[in-house]
Amino acid sequence: MAKTENKASVQKRGAGKHELSFGGKWQYAKAAESTDHVTIEDRYGLFIGGAWVRPKSGKYFRTVNPATEKQIASVAQANKKDVDLAVQAAQKAQPAWRKLSGDDRARYLFRIARILQERAREFAVLETLDNGKPIKETRDVDVPLAAQHFFYHAGWADKLDLLFPGEDPEPVGVVGQIIPWNFPLLMAAWKIAPALAAGNTVVIKPAETSPLTALRLCEVFEQAELPPGVVNVVTGDGATGAALVRHPDLNKVAFTGSTDVGKEIQRAVAGRSVDLTLELGGKAAHLVFEDAALDQAVEGVVRGIFFNQGHVCCAGSRLIVQESVHDLFVRKLQRRMGRIRVGDPLDKNTDMGAIHSAEQLQRIQGLVKSGVDEGAKLYQPSCALPKRGFWFAPSMFTGVTQSHRIAREEIFGPVLSVSTFRTPEEAVKKANDTSYGLSAGIWTDKGARILWMASRMRAGVIWNNTFNRFDAASPFGGYQESGFGREGGRQGLRAYVKLRSGLLPG
Repeated sequence: MAKTENKASVQKRGAGKHELSFGGKWQYAKAAESTDHVTIEDRYGLFIGGAWVRPKSGKYFRTVNPATEKQIASVAQANKKDVDLAVQAAQKAQPAWRKLSGDDRARYLFRIARILQERAREFAVLETLDNGKPIKETRDVDVPLAAQHFFYHAGWADKLDLLFPGEDPEPVGVVGQIIPWNFPLLMAAWKIAPALAAGNTVVIKPAETSPLTALRLCEVFEQAELPPGVVNVVTGDGATGAALVRHPDLNKVAFTGSTDVGKEIQRAVAGRSVDLTLELGGKAAHLVFEDAALDQAVEGVVRGIFFNQGHVCCAGSRLIVQESVHDLFVRKLQRRMGRIRVGDPLDKNTDMGAIHSAEQLQRIQGLVKSGVDEGAKLYQPSCALPKRGFWFAPSMFTGVTQSHRIAREEIFGPVLSVSTFRTPEEAVKKANDTSYGLSAGIWTDKGARILWMASRMRAGVIWNNTFNRFDAASPFGGYQESGFGREGGRQGLRAYVKLRSGLLPG
């Protein structure tokens, strides 16, 4: 830490309590991650059939750094013809890939995972530049988890018969995958790894606002000598995604993104023999009981909503606190929010980076305004936001009711709504009062209460005395408008195989 003044004062906080105050004179020394080791091309093409090709449209779009609004690179805009070529390449590669032994497919996946680890720093910086999230998140979460998914599924590649005994598992064929902008690298690994482990080939479309790490992953595939056409990457906007979803030669579609787009995809594949996995939006309830370790719960709530600027589908955006500890917990939370460092995503001290895009910032601002207009009380700590880029301060609403828009709509930003409950029954009722059902969190000292609550809450993932912790071995997915199907773990592999019973008729 850089000390600018060594004098401290004692400030009275009320009720006879005092605390040390340095008057903002103690600040973290800037510790920016270097970008010198990251090479970024001026223009990126499509990765089809193991080669880099120009788009048939001849069109390119910009990808920008959300923290500076400066262009990073131009990226190819794939059209219907490009998507068709990518699917053809995947079809051509599929017979040979499915015939490979599980051992051989595992070797490729292990190789990809190791190369990703070796190039971890490069990927972390590129993800931060293209996405706006803090470097310590890309370095400590995104890249390690992406590698873990390849390692984990490499371990299953030669054990599918053990995973599905007597059911003769086979790959589904050619898989079309569409991933969101909030976790580009992790979502790519999340989807590609199980598909390859099961013997499928892939055509994947990353989000148009954060495509660079998915394209950089293609370099890893080349380095690992993955057979041409096994993974194909087409970049572009919603029209590219629509062309992929509607392609007649796909055997499966896997999508992570908004609920509205998920519904459109569901309509597009209706009546076709296409498997579908949807991981959509969320409005997670984060429940805190009076017997919880409150200081730990505060840290969990902060991680639950301010991690990745709240750009998380399973973010704990609805804090529901037992009435007896509400005031105390809110004070603790406000104090902790005041210590969140917002700023340069490349600074290793930064806790919250930039909002991903101007469009997303506008949506956050609109919903926050609705909360104020509807009578909820807004709290934002004092923090200096950079003048360039897309920024929003960590925010919390108190006095929120179930009818408020901020309590019902997915904000997808660093905005927390706080309400109260008195009994466990009321907590369950409020937690389930949503059209979503992706995740939830429970903080209590009583194990029996955790089990009682979890058995009654409609959420695909329920964290106990923690939040936003992920592992490749754990299945992930939701209910209701949060989608269907599971990704990760053994359950996630099931979505990428066809099963035929090997049992004889009795």
